[in-house]
Amino acid sequence: MRGKSKINILMVDDEPGKLLSYEVMLGDLGENLIKANSGREALERLLKIDVAVVLMDVSMPEMNGFELADIIHQHPRFQEIPIIFISALLLTDIDRVRGYRAGAVDYVSVPIIPELLRAKVSVFAELHRRAQQLEALNAQLRRLSSSLIAAQDQERRRIARNLHDSLGQELVAAKMSIDGTVLQDQAINPMTRAAATEASAMIDRAIQQVRSVSHLLHPPLLDEVGLLSALRWLLEGLTKRSGIETFLDVQPPEFPRLTPELETAIFRIIQEALNNVLRHSGAKNGWVTLKRQNVQLVITVRDDGKGISERVADLRSRSIGVGLGGIGQRVKEFGGVLRLENANPGTRVEVTIPFSNETKRGQTGEGTPDT
Repeated sequence: MRGKSKINILMVDDEPGKLLSYEVMLGDLGENLIKANSGREALERLLKIDVAVVLMDVSMPEMNGFELADIIHQHPRFQEIPIIFISALLLTDIDRVRGYRAGAVDYVSVPIIPELLRAKVSVFAELHRRAQQLEALNAQLRRLSSSLIAAQDQERRRIARNLHDSLGQELVAAKMSIDGTVLQDQAINPMTRAAATEASAMIDRAIQQVRSVSHLLHPPLLDEVGLLSALRWLLEGLTKRSGIETFLDVQPPEFPRLTPELETAIFRIIQEALNNVLRHSGAKNGWVTLKRQNVQLVITVRDDGKGISERVADLRSRSIGVGLGGIGQRVKEFGGVLRLENANPGTRVEVTIPFSNETKRGQTGEGTPDT
C-alpha cells in the first residue's frame, strides 16, 4: 500500500532557536517542515513550493507577521493558504481582528502546548492532502472524459463512413437495378412500371436520408476542406429542414485552419447549440459567429426564440440536458469557458477557447494543406 504523500509546512521566525523548537514539536507529523528566518525568505519559499499551512511569528523585524500575511494573501496563488500566528505577547482584540483580516485562521500563544500545535497544524495538512487527492481524481476524470469524447468522435466517423460506403452503395445499386429493369423491359405493364418508378423514387429518398445522417454524424467537409465549409453546410441544412433562417459571421474572413481536434470540437459545439435552437427555442432566426480575438477564439450561437430559465442559464447540473453537458465538457477539454444567457429575445451561447500556435494548422483559409 502506498504511503501518504508528505505535505509542506512553512515555519517563519527570525529566531533559529524557535524554529528548532517548532521542528521538534511537529516532527511526529511526518511532514516536510520548511524553515524561513524572515518574511523575505518566506516569500521566496512560497514561490518555489506548494505549502499547506504557514506557522508564523507575529513579532519579527523588518516585516512583522501581519505585514507578511497581507503580502501573502495579495498574491492570487496564495490567497487560500491558512496562516497560524504564534505570539509571545498578549494580543488585543484589535490585533486579532487585524490578523484575521490578513488571513489568519488561528492563534497559538507562548508557552506553546506541543499537542495543541500538532493538532492545529495536522488538520490543515490533512485538508491540503485531501484537496490534492481530489484534484488528482478530477484530473483523471478529465482525461477519461476527453478519451470518451475522442472515442465518440471516432465512432461517429466510422459509422458515417459505413453508412456512406456500405448502405449507401447498396441503395444506389438497388436503384440502378430497378431503373435498368424498367428501361430494358419495354413489355412491362403500366402498373408494374409505375410501381417500379415509385420504388426507385423511395430508394432515392432513402439515399438522401442516408447521406444526410452520414454527414450529420461526421461531415466529410470537416476533414477534406475545413471547419468553415462544414459550418456553412450545417447551417444550410438546418434552414432547409426547419425553415429557421441562419447567418454565419466569421472574423477574420481568412480564418486560419485549426488542429483537427479543435475543428471537430468547435463543429460539435455549434451543432449541438443549433440542435437546441431547433428543439426548444421556437426561433425564426439563428446567428453563428466565429471570431479570433487576440489569444482567444470566441464562438457565439444566438437565436430569437423564447429564451431559457435562470436555472439553465446558471448551468445547474440537474437543469441542463445531455447536449449542454456535452458542450461544457468539450469546452473544458480545451481550457475554455461556456456562458449562457437570455438575449431578450432568445438565448445566447458563448464559448471562449484559448488560441495559440499549437491550435493553428497550415496558414490561412480553407483548403490550405497542412505544413
